[in-house]
Amino acid sequence: MGLDVGDKTVGVAVSDELGFTAQGVTTVERRSWAHDLAELKAIADEYQVHKLVVGLPLNMDGSEGPRAQLSRAFAERASAALGIPHDLWDERLSTAEVQRLLIAADVSRKKRKQVVDKLAAQVILQGYLDSRPAREKDAPS
Repeated sequence: MGLDVGDKTVGVAVSDELGFTAQGVTTVERRSWAHDLAELKAIADEYQVHKLVVGLPLNMDGSEGPRAQLSRAFAERASAALGIPHDLWDERLSTAEVQRLLIAADVSRKKRKQVVDKLAAQVILQGYLDSRPAREKDAPS
């Protein structure tokens, strides 16, 4: 399950059963830790998730700033609470990439806002899936 963690929302994507493709699923509106965790647990249970892949927004020079530290902390906390291992994935420019694609597709600003987080999660998860050797592509993320 790929996560694009923001202050107000968490974009969520899942892989197919073979771990080859990522699909955007939803955007969780953040309210409280208990709410966020309950939503993510329901999705993880529904899709039989075996791993969390959390986007790590590194600075352009590869260093970690405050946003990356928050994402790292979220990943560790969610992983422990859900009992699911996690990996972090460099998400530099994933949201910008999604915005460019949606603008090129002439999607209205209002509709872009509704889908950008789950599509960013999809880009994060797909990058992670594509980076794995073929022998590791045996369990959904």
